[in-house]
Amino acid sequence: MSQDAPGLPPSLRALAASLRTRSIGAEELARSLLDDIAASPLNAFLDVRPEVTLAQARAADARIARGEARPLEGVPIAHKDVLVTRDWVSSAASKILANYRSPFDATVVARLSAAGMVTLGKLNCDEFAMGSTNENSAFGAVHNPWDLAAIPGGSSGGSAAAIAGGLTPAATGTDTGGSIRQPAAFCGVTGIKPTYGRASRYGLIAYASSLDQAGPLARSAEDCALMLSAMCGFDPLDATSLELPPEDFAKALQTPFAGAAQAPLQGLVIGLPREFFGAGLAPDVAQAIQSAIDQPDFGHIGIGLYEKLILKAQVSQLGDQHAAYVLGTGGRIAGIVSPKEGSIPDEKFKVIVA
Repeated sequence: MSQDAPGLPPSLRALAASLRTRSIGAEELARSLLDDIAASPLNAFLDVRPEVTLAQARAADARIARGEARPLEGVPIAHKDVLVTRDWVSSAASKILANYRSPFDATVVARLSAAGMVTLGKLNCDEFAMGSTNENSAFGAVHNPWDLAAIPGGSSGGSAAAIAGGLTPAATGTDTGGSIRQPAAFCGVTGIKPTYGRASRYGLIAYASSLDQAGPLARSAEDCALMLSAMCGFDPLDATSLELPPEDFAKALQTPFAGAAQAPLQGLVIGLPREFFGAGLAPDVAQAIQSAIDQPDFGHIGIGLYEKLILKAQVSQLGDQHAAYVLGTGGRIAGIVSPKEGSIPDEKFKVIVA
């Protein structure tokens, strides 16, 4: 069932409502998606266990029939294979852990299940989440559904590709230095890296523990907000978890803007650093960005475009090339920290297979 198939609501909120009114059954929906997964050429899934998924879906249908539906009851989801699960293999896309079954679910997985979501299986990724193309999986590359010869991005490439390909309406990913946001962009879906500590890392197979964060991928900002509301919250099992109360991240999206008919985003400014539009930028990408910039819609909803490098005033004495370097420092720091931290959990896996 593709995401544009007739009868499949376009958002998680609408899908949950259709399931609650029994316009569509959770088991019916799960069976359809499992059939699509089995026939898919994307290699997005690593472990699918229909009997477990369908048991969850039948339980969701029964809960709905009793009038006990939870917020996302019966809504399908799939999990990146670095979040451990009891009922599916958790391999981190590595043959080292090819047969590993966790005795517990990651907190993020458990919380989404507690919100009523039905798990379709585990998603392919770069091995131990170390990569940005999803070509580094021990079980084969993931293909971009828009062009099977193209990469989907990584390391959460299986998550992004599965959503874009209509195999699941929602997925989890993890992000160390862009591993949710980049594949979401490559596949034309939405992904969010939450603030560090908002989503528990308990049960997340670590790459770089001071940078890793689990987050949602879905078809829209609202879908991701609904998932975040279920995923986030203090977890005593994670020493880096923030002690903040539960939050409804989708609430603001349901509140009309003041003066929405005129300019709902009045005052918002989008910066366009000139140094990002230089040598090395693919012409088709540059053209697509420029076409978006030229659209009048920005002004209609109150967004201003600042086409000068905001940091330039602070580093102008260094010259353009150094200004660009300063802007890229965050990525370079992540490139230094993550390999160092990544070598630590790898030592533990050597012990497992020794």
